[in-house]
Amino acid sequence: MKKIHTNKIILGALAAGLMFSSCNNVLDEVNRETFTPGYFKTEKGVEGGVTSLYANLRNLWGNGYWLIANETGTDEYTFGHGGNGNDKPIDMSGNGVLDATNCRADVLWNNAFSDINTANGVIENGSEAGVSESLLAEAHFFRAHDYFWLVQTFGGVPLDLGSGELKFNTNATRISTRNTVPEVYTKAIFPDLLEALNNLPDNPRITGGLTKTAARLLLSKAYLTYGWWLENPNDIPTYPECARTDPDGHDATWYYQQAYNIATEAINNPGPFKLQKSFYLVNVGSNDRNSEIVLYADHTESSNYYDGGTNFDWANGNAPGNFARWMCRWDYTFLESSSSPTTWTKFRSVQREAVQGKDRPWKEMATPQEVMKVAFTNKTVDSRFDGTFAYQFRGNWDKSGANSENGQPLVAYNANMLPVHAGDSILTFVDSDEGITYPSSSDNGGAGQSNVGAGWLPGRADWVVGPSAISRYKYLNLWKNGIYRTDNGNGLGRPNGDSPRPYPVLKFSELYFIAAEAAVKLNMNTEARNLINVIRARAGVWTYDNNRDRVKNVDHSAEMVAATPQTITIDYILDEREREFFGEGYRWTDLVRTQKWAERAHTYTIAGYGAGDHTPQVITRTITKNDYLRPIPQSQLDAMSMPEDQKMAFQNPAYRNK
Repeated sequence: MKKIHTNKIILGALAAGLMFSSCNNVLDEVNRETFTPGYFKTEKGVEGGVTSLYANLRNLWGNGYWLIANETGTDEYTFGHGGNGNDKPIDMSGNGVLDATNCRADVLWNNAFSDINTANGVIENGSEAGVSESLLAEAHFFRAHDYFWLVQTFGGVPLDLGSGELKFNTNATRISTRNTVPEVYTKAIFPDLLEALNNLPDNPRITGGLTKTAARLLLSKAYLTYGWWLENPNDIPTYPECARTDPDGHDATWYYQQAYNIATEAINNPGPFKLQKSFYLVNVGSNDRNSEIVLYADHTESSNYYDGGTNFDWANGNAPGNFARWMCRWDYTFLESSSSPTTWTKFRSVQREAVQGKDRPWKEMATPQEVMKVAFTNKTVDSRFDGTFAYQFRGNWDKSGANSENGQPLVAYNANMLPVHAGDSILTFVDSDEGITYPSSSDNGGAGQSNVGAGWLPGRADWVVGPSAISRYKYLNLWKNGIYRTDNGNGLGRPNGDSPRPYPVLKFSELYFIAAEAAVKLNMNTEARNLINVIRARAGVWTYDNNRDRVKNVDHSAEMVAATPQTITIDYILDEREREFFGEGYRWTDLVRTQKWAERAHTYTIAGYGAGDHTPQVITRTITKNDYLRPIPQSQLDAMSMPEDQKMAFQNPAYRNK
C-alpha cells in the first residue's frame, strides 16, 4: 500500500510560486511555474516568493516520511507491524540496511534546495522592489531554517547552487561541491538569523508570520548545536572533513553562552507568545494556533484547494498534506465486543473517527515498552503522558449506526462479558502488568476473548494491555498530532483524509530547554534547574483528563518541582524533552546534537508482530559514529554529471559501499 518515494532534485531548481493573503489564517495560493530575477524585483514577486517559503513548510512538517526520518530508530519509536522499507532500515536493528535509496531524510533534501534558491532570489533582488526590510528578513529566516536542518542531518552541504555562494540560480546545475559544517553555519545560518533578528517585527505582519521570537529561538538553538559540534565530546566524525575550529575564532563555550543569552532574552521579551496554562491546551485541536506555537505549517478545513492537501475524504500520503499521524496508529479498529450477553456475537465496537488519536492507522511507527515504563513514569501527577497519547479506546459504534435499534445504541458486552455502552472504554493500556490474564496464541480471539490479544482483569469491562505486552501490533497511539475537524456532526466524520490542522514547527516552550541545556554546558546548575522547573510546573497543571474525557482542574505543580533533581544533567534534559516534545520530529536531532543517540537508543524492548504476542523481546540496534549523518539521496547522485569518484566523495562515508 505504501511505497518508498524517491525524487530527483537538481541543485538550483526553481520553486512554484504562491501568493499570500494578508490578515488570513491560511495560504492564499496562486500557481506559478518559475520565479525569475525580474519577478523578484517587484513587490508582488517578493510577496510571492516569501509566501512559497511558508507554504514549503508543509512539505516537511506533517509529512509522515519526514516524521519517520526523525523519530524511528530513536528511544521514542521503532517500526510497527505495518512497517516496510520506509521504516525498517532506519530502525538500525538489522531489518534492512539504511542506505542512499531508502533513507527518508530524502524528504528534506528534495525540498530544501528549491526553497533555499527561492530565498536567494528574494534576498538578492528584493531590495529593488521597495519592500520593507522586515519582509526580506523573512526570506533570511527561512534560508537559515533550511540550512540548519540540512547541516544537522547531512553534515556540510552546498552553499553554491550553480551561480555562486548564496546566489540565486536560474539554470539547473549537475555539478556540486559540499561546503564544510563551519562554513554553512558562519556564512549562511548565523548571518541570516542575525539579519532576521534585527529586522523582523515583535508582532507578526500576518497571522502565523515570523517574529523576533522565532529568530531568537532558531538562532539560540543553532548556537547551541554548533557549540556541541565544536566540542565534539564523543569524537563523532564530520563530513566534509575539516578541523573542529570556528572561522570566527570562538570556542564552544562562547557559543553556549550566546545560546543561553539569546534564549533567555526571548523568554524575557516574548512578544505575543507565552506558555499555555496546561500541556493539554498546547496540543488539543480546538486550541490550534495558540500563543505557544511560534511557527506552524498551516492548513485549513474550509477549502481543500487552499489547504494544499486532500482533507475531505481520502488521501494517499503525499505532501503537502498533513498525514504524519497515520504513521503512529496501531489498528485499534479491529477491536470487537459482543451484542449478546450470553453468546459471543461480535461486532466492531471502535471505528475510525475524525478525532485526535482515533483516525486512520498505517501501523508504521510503534512505541517501545520503555516509553511507558521509563520515559513516562509519574502519570498521575505529570499531565504529559495523558496529553501525548491515546491509551484508552472508547466505543463509538453508535456514530456509525452499528449495533443500534431505532437509532438508539444498544448495550454491548466486552471483557468478562460485562456490559459497556457507547462512550465507555473498550480497551485501556494500563500502568501495571499485575493480575492480567491474556488469551493464549492458540485461542486468541475465541468466544469471549479479545481478538487483538488484549487481556482482562477481574471486575473490569474493558480489555487491558499491560506495559510488558506492548508489541509491534498494539502500542500507544500518538494523540497530540491527531486530526481535528469541526464538521463531524453526530457521525464519524472524515478520518481518512489529510488533517486540516496546522502542524507546529517551533514552540515557545523550547526556549526554556535551549537555555537550560546551554546553562548545563556553562556549569550554571541553578539557572538550568529554574528553567526546567518552569516547564515541569506547567506539566503538573491539569485542565482536562484527556483519556477519561472529563474536566480535571488539579494543580500538581509543587509536587513536580519538588521531584526535580538538584543537579540537572544533559540526560535529564533529554528525559524532559522526550516528555515535552514526544513524537514531534525533534528526537533524532536531539540525540545527534548531544551525541547520545547510540547510548540512549542502543536497545529497546517490545513484543512481536502478532495480536497474540505478549512476550517482551530486547532488540539491539547497531549505531556507529558514522551513522550520525544521514546519506545523500541516491537520486541526487544519479542526477549529477560528475565523475564517479567525485560522486563517491559527495556521499557521506558510511553509505558509499551500500
